[in-house]
Amino acid sequence: MEKEKTYDELKAEIDQLSHYDMGRMWRFGLGNVAFFDNTNPISEYFKDRLFQHFGGFTPKISKQLGWKR
Repeated sequence: MEKEKTYDELKAEIDQLSHYDMGRMWRFGLGNVAFFDNTNPISEYFKDRLFQHFGGFTPKISKQLGWKR
């Protein structure tokens, strides 16, 4: 059984994601569930990185992603 990752390990994982990768996860609900669980502090970090650092879920990213996984 895999050990649960710490906040710092999850933060480092998020820091490695590109704007495109984060947008893909956001649109399709992919990736670590903790990133989207509002009761988990790492979800706030994920959201801040996507929207504050990268400028959000932009039309450019949306068009690149399309609607098919």
